[in-house]
Amino acid sequence: MSSSGQLYSFGLADTLLAEAGGVPLDALHRDVGAICRCYDAIAPAAKRLGVSAPRPRIAGFSYTYISALGAKVVFAQGSEPNVIPIIRRYEDIDALSEPEDYLASGVAPQRIEVMQRLRELRPDAEFRLEHAEGPITSAALLMGRDFFLLPYEDPVRADRLIDFTVRSSLNYNRTVRAHFQEGEGPGPVSLCDDFAGMLSPAQFGEFVAPYWDRIYTSQGATERHLHSELLRLEHLPFLKQLGITVYDPSADQYVTPELLREHCPIPFTARIQAWDIRDRSAHELQALYRRVASCKPVRIAFYMTRLAEEEKIRALLDVARELE
Repeated sequence: MSSSGQLYSFGLADTLLAEAGGVPLDALHRDVGAICRCYDAIAPAAKRLGVSAPRPRIAGFSYTYISALGAKVVFAQGSEPNVIPIIRRYEDIDALSEPEDYLASGVAPQRIEVMQRLRELRPDAEFRLEHAEGPITSAALLMGRDFFLLPYEDPVRADRLIDFTVRSSLNYNRTVRAHFQEGEGPGPVSLCDDFAGMLSPAQFGEFVAPYWDRIYTSQGATERHLHSELLRLEHLPFLKQLGITVYDPSADQYVTPELLREHCPIPFTARIQAWDIRDRSAHELQALYRRVASCKPVRIAFYMTRLAEEEKIRALLDVARELE
């Protein structure tokens, strides 16, 4: 690939896998037979698109850490899982504590058991738990939307709660790395904190930036990768101040690739959104991809979410391969 080529990444979404296998979405979290059927069923489409068939895995999930702290996770049939907050009153923050064993708490034992059974059937299956969400997202999941009033009404407890999510998430991540033999030591660190942009730029310096820095530093980050979907233009200067290496806005509704080209002080990624793929023609998607590529993101990502999208995805892959 030439130095001027446009990198891209492409993936097959869990919704697509469930549709291909004819199973409800929640089955991909618990039913080993259903998981195997879905991955076998999608292999022909992957071959037609000229991409590698994905390795079987349990459905993507970012709530294992939160459930270990006591939050209940509801796996509603046919939909994404949801979290029921455990902080009802501000005073509940004072009683938060970590479990003795993260992998024996919440949904972790169930997910590890499913992964083990899956690997017995399919030795090539992926075998790991996701790391914790970032501190603001974790705090919001533990408390619900009332968390975003906390910095105004009780800033001392806001700091206390965020400090707790940082300490506990670092301990959870260490436990996961040790169990799955991911290794310790310096290396790239990715942080996902989608709700951080709900805090104003004026609050960011107190309630977000120092905690992000602590997470990266504590894990020996040689590269700092950030995924956050609700940042505004006014938040962007913090990215350079924090030494973020690459910023992934994903589905951020406030910063377009054109705005990031003009205002983002660090390298950024871009995404062709699921709704664009749903609503635009193949020709329109190719034009959109070229327009996004003209903004010079370090990578453009897109996913196939429905079987009916195959021809549109083929068109996107054609232009992605051409520009790469």
